[in-house]
Amino acid sequence: MSKQGKRLRGVYEKIDCEKQYDLDAAIGLIKASATAKFDETVEIAINLGVDPRHADQMVRGVVAMPNGTGKQVRIAVFAKADKAAEAKAAGADVVGAEDLMEQVQKGEINFDRCIATPDMMGLVGRLGKILGPRGLMPNPKVGTVTMDVAGAVKAAKAGQVEFRVEKAGIVHGGVGKVSFEAPALAENVHAFVDAVIKAKPAGAKGTYVKRVSLSSTMGPGLRLNTVSAAG
Repeated sequence: MSKQGKRLRGVYEKIDCEKQYDLDAAIGLIKASATAKFDETVEIAINLGVDPRHADQMVRGVVAMPNGTGKQVRIAVFAKADKAAEAKAAGADVVGAEDLMEQVQKGEINFDRCIATPDMMGLVGRLGKILGPRGLMPNPKVGTVTMDVAGAVKAAKAGQVEFRVEKAGIVHGGVGKVSFEAPALAENVHAFVDAVIKAKPAGAKGTYVKRVSLSSTMGPGLRLNTVSAAG
């Protein structure tokens, strides 16, 4: 058996797949089990009692991680003139208009987040089939279509995370790195779960938060006690 196989077997032997862990215990196990050669991301998955095929059951939003995400976020901004200058000054990685649209159409998508001023949405709308499936389409509901491009760029760089429910009714998100102190990870988890709860749509019926799991990039998922996850 390879070293990686032995490591994973050792990790899984410590895990009870049926148990619902308190958040602090889960974070402790994840930190102790993460032995990859890179700083693994701690990821949360929330199973919701919604069917996102119905418009009144769509869940999406944005949350500011109190302790950041530990990830370098590359940001593209569609803007012109003064707003383009503001975006660059705020730290945007790629700024443009028609030229940026052409880059995206060629498949040159060197960014993790996309922001646009309202007047640019006619242009950006042409890229819907490219940006949409990647979760990169700017949207006013999560603050990525705005005249305050500087504020949006700074918020994204500081650790603001967008979330959107997938077809299976699951919301995923990164809540930090394994190297974070345990209290910082716990605070980020609470912020993410609370934001998803606040985004509960009008059409949701029955139990809204069905299951919450936490894992590291290379580690197994631990089921959380939903009360401890919500803080």
